[in-house]
Amino acid sequence: MKTLKFKLYQHKRNRYLKRTINAAGRIYNHCVALHKRYYRIWGKHLNCARLQKHIAKLRKRNPWWLQVGSQAVQDICQRIEKAYQLFFKHNQKGVRPPNFKKTRKYKSFTLKQAGYKFLGGNRVRIGNKVYQYWHSRPIEGKVKTVTIKRTPLGELWMIVTVDTLSEPQVKTETGNIAGFDFGLKTFLTCSEGFKIDAPLFFKQSLNAVRKLTNQFDVLCFETLNLKAMQRLWGRKVSDLAFREFLQILEWVATKKGKRVVYVDRWFPSSKTCSSCGHILEHLDLETRHWRCPSCSTENDRDENAAMNIKVAGASAIGLGDVRQALPAIAV
Repeated sequence: MKTLKFKLYQHKRNRYLKRTINAAGRIYNHCVALHKRYYRIWGKHLNCARLQKHIAKLRKRNPWWLQVGSQAVQDICQRIEKAYQLFFKHNQKGVRPPNFKKTRKYKSFTLKQAGYKFLGGNRVRIGNKVYQYWHSRPIEGKVKTVTIKRTPLGELWMIVTVDTLSEPQVKTETGNIAGFDFGLKTFLTCSEGFKIDAPLFFKQSLNAVRKLTNQFDVLCFETLNLKAMQRLWGRKVSDLAFREFLQILEWVATKKGKRVVYVDRWFPSSKTCSSCGHILEHLDLETRHWRCPSCSTENDRDENAAMNIKVAGASAIGLGDVRQALPAIAV
């Protein structure tokens, strides 16, 4: 799923969209009033389907409300429903129920399957009128929703949500693949023999992200159990920002046509000898170096894990086979 934002050209016909937003605000306030009245009389929540059916009848009697398409009305009812569900779920945690909004400050309306049509170039039909927008990027994929949003300055923006079902084509530029292991002492250990220190303030790692996506076509990582890590090491795990690092890395990699691959968290990357495939039965967290009892190779815990993650990631996408190994049996 991807969200694209386009600014609409300034034009006198934009007043129709602003009137539609105002009408959507009036419908929103009416729905909130109905919810409050229903709860006051019956002591229970108003069902979303009943609310939609009731508003559909009212729209036939009110010509101003007809400016708002049926899809947009359904979206208003659904958003209020979600807000009330959140309120009832967290009633004791300071979450407030939906409340009335000033019509002139109401921001947007959303269309889903109908009510809009892209005409090619930079033109879009909303309702029965055609509008132009700054076509700053192509709209690729299946359009799911179109939202018209009004800023406090009166400008209009079109926010398009598209479903990108097809996987991005991976570019082969360097022909290289690497595995990476996260750690608390060393932020990132690469299978190719270099390490990246913990940034602690995540913006400092942006250069490292660019370096990695320029150097490798495929980047393999182990899936982390962050909740368990936080229970063991507390705030330091949050300070290292593993999740945020991966989110930005995925975003940069996608833009560059590179690929990020994840290995199952239960894969014994640290306990498997990257030289012969022997798997230790036990390996304490404090042990940073260990000698393989099978081939006598000296293994650095993080470097060994990174090399194993590389092999497993390559196997997962069909670039190689993971070495089959049996766990060590205690004698």
